[in-house]
Amino acid sequence: RNFDIRKQLLEYDDVSNDQRKVIYQQRNDILDAQDLNAQIAGLRQGSFTDLVRQYVPEESVEEQWDLLALERVLADEWQIDLPLREQVKVATAITDVDILETVVAAAHASFEVKLQAIGAENFLPFERVVLLQSIDTHWREHLSALDYLRQGIHLRGYAQKQPKQEYKREAFELFGQLLDSVKNEVTKVILNVKIQSSEEAE
Repeated sequence: RNFDIRKQLLEYDDVSNDQRKVIYQQRNDILDAQDLNAQIAGLRQGSFTDLVRQYVPEESVEEQWDLLALERVLADEWQIDLPLREQVKVATAITDVDILETVVAAAHASFEVKLQAIGAENFLPFERVVLLQSIDTHWREHLSALDYLRQGIHLRGYAQKQPKQEYKREAFELFGQLLDSVKNEVTKVILNVKIQSSEEAE
C-alpha cells in the first residue's frame, strides 16, 4: 500500500516536473538572449489577438462586432486610439481579419515608438526583468494551485473519474492559464511603461 501511494505521488510529480522543465528552459532562453524583441513581439501578437477575438469573433460578420467596446478597451487599458468604427464605415469591404490586423499593427507601432525613444540595447534589460519576474511570480502561484489540486483530486474517484487522468488534464489547463497570464502581463507592462528623458526624470 505504501508503495502504491509513493508510486501515485511520483506520477503526480512527473506532471509538475515536465512543466518545470518547460519553465526553466524558457528562463534560460531569456537569460541567454541577446535580443528579446522577437519573443516580446510573439507575446504581444498573442495577447492582442485574444483581446480582439473577445469583441470581433473569428469568421464573424460586422453585425456581430462590438467595436465601440474594443475601442474603449484599447484606449483605456493600452493607450491606443483607433477609429475602428470609422474604418468600417469608409471601407467597401472589411473582414474580422482586417480588424485584427489593424489592432495588432497598432500595438506593434506603439511598442516601436518606445523602442525608438530609448534604444533597443537600453530596453533589453527592462524586458528581461519583466519577463523573468512575471514567469517566477506566476510559476509560484501555479505550484500552489497544483498542490491544492493534488490534495483534492482523490475525490474524483467518487464521481467515477480517474483521478490521475483528471489531475493531468486540469494541470495542463492550469499551465495554459499560467502562460496566458505571463503573455498578457508582460505585454501590458511593456506597452504601458512611461519613457522619460533624463531631463523629465530630474
